[in-house]
Parts: sequence; structure tokens; C-alpha cells
Amino acid sequence: MQQHHSDVIVIGGGIAGIVAAIELLSAGQRVTLLDRDGEENFGGLAKESFGGIFVVGSEEQRRAGLHDTPEQALQDWLAFGGFSQPGQPDSIEEVWPRRWAEAYVNECAAEVYRWLKARGLTFLPLPLWVERGESTRGNSAPRWHVVWGTGQGLMRQLIGHLRSHPQRKMLNIHFDRRVEQLIEEDGRIVGCHGITEDTRQVFEARADAVLVATGGINGSLKRVRSHWHADWRTPPPTILNGAHKYADGALHDAVQIVGGKLSHLDRMWNYAAGVHHWQPRKPEHGLSLVPPRSALWLNWRGQRMAPPLVTGFDTRELVTRICQQERQYSWQLLNRKIALKELAVSGAEFNPSIRNSSKLALLRDLLCGNRWLLKQMTAHCKDFVVAATLPELVGRMNALQGDDSVSLATLGDEAARYDAQIERGAPYDDEQLRRIALVRQWRGDRLRTCKFQKILDPSAGPLIAIREFIISRKSLGGIQTDLDSRVLDTRGEAIPGLYAAGEAAGFGGGGMNGLRGLEGTFLGGCIYGGRRAAKAIAR
Repeated sequence: MQQHHSDVIVIGGGIAGIVAAIELLSAGQRVTLLDRDGEENFGGLAKESFGGIFVVGSEEQRRAGLHDTPEQALQDWLAFGGFSQPGQPDSIEEVWPRRWAEAYVNECAAEVYRWLKARGLTFLPLPLWVERGESTRGNSAPRWHVVWGTGQGLMRQLIGHLRSHPQRKMLNIHFDRRVEQLIEEDGRIVGCHGITEDTRQVFEARADAVLVATGGINGSLKRVRSHWHADWRTPPPTILNGAHKYADGALHDAVQIVGGKLSHLDRMWNYAAGVHHWQPRKPEHGLSLVPPRSALWLNWRGQRMAPPLVTGFDTRELVTRICQQERQYSWQLLNRKIALKELAVSGAEFNPSIRNSSKLALLRDLLCGNRWLLKQMTAHCKDFVVAATLPELVGRMNALQGDDSVSLATLGDEAARYDAQIERGAPYDDEQLRRIALVRQWRGDRLRTCKFQKILDPSAGPLIAIREFIISRKSLGGIQTDLDSRVLDTRGEAIPGLYAAGEAAGFGGGGMNGLRGLEGTFLGGCIYGGRRAAKAIAR
């Protein structure tokens, strides 16, 4: 049996675990970092992300003339997350999530934003305004700050800092280590054991403290289905996987076996516009589109849902509305002109201009459109269909699905009515057009949003239809922790020696976002939680 000994064991080589390891080394702790994946994937899902981080009171906000405060952000956060008022029955389960939310909004500028900038990270000049809220209040200011270099650049920098740390000799990193159980002795967690993924050899690691930073449960579609939220009716027949393949909840089980409490596992941040990856790296591998605002979002029959679905306001509501349909997938109808300006895929893989920190390439894409992305998606993704005419498009949509669900007359009427609204001009009766007018008031959104583009405009073709599925992404619930990231048992008492951070802890407290998440609290929550855990362990 392989044996590892140190002061602290960090389980998980994603962003929370890496940040915690950096801080632990700085505090003079000997660290063993165990990652289930191979070394080439060190950094986890964060390395594949777009790199957006929720920040309150940034330099970028101030330069854009925005005045934002933690008080304002907390009001938005608690409203969007659907937190209960103190004294209501559900508020007992939200004590630690609320405390984590309050701590994050008050400290994210110093503990996340300035901490990253001190390590050489920079951000795009304009923060983006997402999750503005629909029927529920959301962000009242742009707070989504995208790292220049995407998540890939973010993790490259952090991994570089870890490997070149002045106390690097006190760190041992072991890849292909699948932790299966925690070791408990005399009421204290003193280590873990498992097997190596490559050689199937048994190993054991012992330390004074163990930090679980292994992500959420959304990489296991079986768990996603078993914890499906009641608001979403039943799980769709097709759910794509946009989470890490090893975010399977195995360490959640291990924590629960030693008495740790899991909370709010039915609270997930899934997306409504998933398409199949044509080079899958895991079962049901999906890509999460940033749905074009100027496209018509249609149900499985080709009918617009009322009120119309528009991205950027309430991601959870999009999932809820689609899952309420008889068939739980959707279509978006657009044309080449809309796609060139608005089509995007979330993550580092399909944003090379930002990933490679190329200002010239980013300017080219903004001015000329994402021609290369549109070409890739239409050539390779089976969920994209293209045609010169509407009858031809409908025929290809039905052929793709294998039935005659989409009616040419229905789809033609929907597009014609929408185009007629644009033809008449403002003020608009159509809610989608009113929202487009709203988002275009912010410069960051105006750059990537068409100015009231008709669907059936002959000069804007060809026509494009995209079949979209629900895609699993992030866990909003998880292992319950206090503000020192100590894992709590079912009585609310800390389990000695056991800590959790990042998505494993629901980004803190077992669910600091509540029912909905203001985008950017995920990467930000992992950094913040990793730092808090390390400081508490070092104390």
C-alpha cells in the first residue's frame, strides 16, 4: 500500500483545491494534493470555463461609471436565490448559506478580485450584465467579470504559482488517485484511502486535516436525475453533460458516511441550450450555447412560448419552462446575420480570441462576426440545421428529430408575426423586442446584440435552426459547512479534522446561492471558499 503523510490532505485538483494548496503552503503547511484525473487535466472544469467571476466594486465597474455596493449586491443575491425571510420555516436550513452569501459579497473584491490581480490576472474592460432577473429580481448592475485568457489562462496562472511556490518542497501532488473513503479515528478525520485509477493500487494518506474539494454531483447524470427539482417536473429523456466527468458525488457519500450533512442537492444550475459535442470526452458530452437573444426560442412543435424565452435574465426559469413542455427540448430559429453577431459557446474551447489574449482577434470577431465558430458548429454539430428557405429548413428539422412535429405553417406564422413587430417599430408590444432594447442600453451587451433583426430577412440568410437540450452543469447544494469551511454534522456541530470548499460545499455553507445563482459566483465561490478553508486549517 502506498502511504502519504502531511499536515493537510487536499482532495481534488480543481480551482478550489489549487487555491487552498497555495494558501496552505504560504502558511507553512505540508500538503498532499490528491487528484483523480491525469496531470494533463490538472485544474478541473475551471480550466474549461469562460472565466467569469462575480465581483462587487471593481475597477472595471468604476471606470464604466457604475456605483455598486455589497449592500445592493446582497439584496439582489438573496432575492434571486429565493432565500426565506428570517423566522420562516425554511430559514433554518438557510442559516449557513445566507452567512456565506453575506461574507462573499462583502469580501469578494479583496479576497477574490484583488487577490487574482496581485497574481497577474486581468479582466476584460467591461463587466457583463447577466441574470438580470425575470419575475424574480436579479443583478441590478453588471458584475460578471471575464478573465482575460478565460478559465484556461486563470488556471495556467494559478497552477504556475502553485508549482513555483517558495515552499514547493512541502507539496506533494499525486494524480490518478481515486479517494473512496475517509479515515476516522477517535471521532476525528485523520486521512483517506482509495485506489489509483491507472494501476489499481491501494493507497492511504494521513494528515491532521482533510479538505474535500472534489466538485459537485452534476457529472453523474444518474445523480442529476435522482435529485431533479420538483419545479422541473420529471427529468428529460435527454440530458447532456456539461460538468466534470469525475464530479460524481463519490466524496459526498464518503462525507455522509462519517456523519457530514448534505443539503439542497436538488438545487442545480443547469442550462437550457445544450447541444451535442462532436468530439465527446465523456458520455453525453454537451456544449452549452449562449443562446442568441435575437433568435426565436420555440418548443418542440415550433411554437413560441409565452412569454418568450430570452437569455440573460433567469437561466433557471428557462430550464423550468422547457421542462414543463410535453417534450422537454427546444429549438431556436435564427439566420446567419444573427448567428455571426450573437452565437457563442460557453467555455474556453470555443473562445480562442479571449483564451489566447488576442485583442486583434477579439476586435475582428466583434466587427466581422464569429465566422469560424458558425462554420464549425454548422459543419460538425448534429443539432444545427441550415437551409435557404423555410420549407427546406422545417423538412430538415423534422428529419433530424425523426418525426413531423414542427409545422411549416406554425413556424412561418411565428416568424412573420415577429418580423411584423420589427417592421412597425417602437414602442414594441413583443416582450422579446423590449428586452433586446433593454440589454442594448449597456455597452457590454450592445456589442453582441443585433439591432432588431428580422428572422425572414432575405439578405440575412441562410436560415438556421438549433435543437437544444437541457445540459447539466453545476451543483448549488452540497456538503454543509460553517464559515471556517468545517464540515457540519446533522446536529450542526463541526466534524474535527474535516473541511470542504468549492462546489463540493455548494460553494460554501451547503448552498450559498440559494435556488438561483448570479453568474460568476461559481469560480468566485471556489476561490473564496478555498482561501477561507486554508486560513481556518492553518489557524
